[in-house]
Amino acid sequence: MKYRAFGKTGWDTSVLGFGAMRLPVNADKSINEPEAIRMIRYAIDKGVNYIDTAYVYHDGLSEQLVGKALADGYRDKVKLATKSPIWLIKSPEDFDRILDEQLERLKTGYIDFYLLHGIGVWGWGQIKKLELLKRAESAKAAGKIRHIGFSFHDKFDSFKEIVDGYDKWEFCQIQYNYMDINNQAGTMGLLYAHEKGIPVVIMEPILGGRLANPPKKIMDVMNSYPVKRKPADWALQWIWSHPEVAVILSGMSTMEQLEQNLVSADDSAVNLLDAKDLEMIDQVRTVFAERTLVPCTHCDYCMPCPSGVNIPWAFELYNNGKIYDDIGGSRFAYKAFMPENAHPDKCTGCGVCVSKCPQKIDIPSLMPKVHAVLGEGADY
Repeated sequence: MKYRAFGKTGWDTSVLGFGAMRLPVNADKSINEPEAIRMIRYAIDKGVNYIDTAYVYHDGLSEQLVGKALADGYRDKVKLATKSPIWLIKSPEDFDRILDEQLERLKTGYIDFYLLHGIGVWGWGQIKKLELLKRAESAKAAGKIRHIGFSFHDKFDSFKEIVDGYDKWEFCQIQYNYMDINNQAGTMGLLYAHEKGIPVVIMEPILGGRLANPPKKIMDVMNSYPVKRKPADWALQWIWSHPEVAVILSGMSTMEQLEQNLVSADDSAVNLLDAKDLEMIDQVRTVFAERTLVPCTHCDYCMPCPSGVNIPWAFELYNNGKIYDDIGGSRFAYKAFMPENAHPDKCTGCGVCVSKCPQKIDIPSLMPKVHAVLGEGADY
C-alpha cells in the first residue's frame, strides 16, 4: 500500500480508502454482513487505514456495519470518517443528538474525521444559521471528534465561499474524476483547497462504476492505446497522478473490486501518467462528450423556472443515461432524488427559459421527451 501525508495532521493516509456506501448486499438489498465485514477487514489487513461511512448510507445501517467490522482490534488500525446529515438538522441540538447516535452505532468513543455532509449553497446557509460549526468545535473539545471537514456537491463558486468562510477546516471531500474536471468543485476546487493547505479526499472516482464499464467506443480508444490498463485502473491512476489528492474513496461491492483496487493502489504514484497517457484520457473524455444529447452546460441561467422545473438537473440525468449507457441509473435518480414538482412534465411551455439560455436550447420542446425517457421508460 502507498501512503500520502494528510495535510498538517502529521498522519499518512493510505491512497485507497474504503467507502461504505456500496457494501455487498443480499437479494433483498440488505447488507451482506459477513461479506462486508470480511472485505473491510481484508482491506485493513492490506494496509487501508481510512474508512468512510455516513449517517444515511444503506438506509442508516452502514455505520452499524462499520462498527461491527472495526471490532476485535480493527478500530485501532484505522482513521474513521463519517458525516453529519445537515438536511436532517432542524436545531443545534439535533447536531449533538445525531453525533451521539453515530458514536453508538459505530461503537467508538470518537470519530477521527467528521464531515458536514454534501453541502453547497443551501447547506452552508443552514450551517451558518444554526451555528453548527460552533457545535462541531464543542464536540471536538469534548473529544467526540478529532478533525472537522465537509463533503461537497455544488459549483466551484460555492466551494470557494465555503473554504474561505471558515479558517479551521482540516480536510474536505469532493467528487472528482476525469469526467468531472469542470463539474462541481472540479480541478479548480482541488487546486484551491490544496493552495489553502486543506487535504482533499476524493469520492466518485469511477462515477459510481460508470467509468469501469464504458461504452464500446471508449473501449476502442483504450484498447488501441499501447499501454494496457483496465478502465477502472485508468480512472484511478488519473486521479492519483495529481499530487494534490490525499486519498481516493472507493465504494467496493465485491471482493474482486477490492482486490483490483488494491493492486491499482500499489501501482500508483504522483505524476505516474505521462503526456501521452493524458492525451488518451482527453480523447476518452471527448468521445464521452460526443454522446451528449443536449448541449446544456449547467450554467443555471434558466433558473428559477416559473413552474419549478429543475431544468439543468433534468438535462444532466437525461444526458448521463446516454453518455454512460446507464439509463437505469438516471431513471433511479430521477424518481428517487428529484422532487416530483421539479420534474419536466410540470413545464407549461412559457418559454421564459429560452431567452436566458446561452446555448439557445429550445427547452420547452425537450421537456416532454426528457420526462418520457426518465419518468415513463420511453426510448431515447
